[in-house]
Amino acid sequence: MGLEKAAMPVERRAKKRFVMEREIRFRVLDQGMIIAVGSGKTLNLSSSGVAFVTADDLPVGGYVEVSIAWPALLENRCPLQLIGYGRVLRSSRGTVATTIEQYEFRTLARIVPEGAWSARSDQKLRRWAEAVGRA
Repeated sequence: MGLEKAAMPVERRAKKRFVMEREIRFRVLDQGMIIAVGSGKTLNLSSSGVAFVTADDLPVGGYVEVSIAWPALLENRCPLQLIGYGRVLRSSRGTVATTIEQYEFRTLARIVPEGAWSARSDQKLRRWAEAVGRA
């Protein structure tokens, strides 16, 4: 009797995912309108996607902007945030997976007041969604 190898699941992701629990805020755009704004905690992250948990499910296919509190400080003193733009791939029972098709780091010089995220201009998200929709 030989030892049989258990079948390992095949990893289909092109990029390696890293387990990272960080605060995340998001906005979802559909048909030119912001239809969801919220926050949650990341589960894992790669250069091409993020999985996170939140209170509500998000519409699959919607354009999404995410802001993730980055764990490193710029020059050991200035907080950073990762801003990413992508699409909602899956959403079930509060667990959401999105692509990250474009991203940038921004400095965060102060604590963001509650509600400021939803009031911030969504023009960059709209321009990105329009450009992707034309491609």
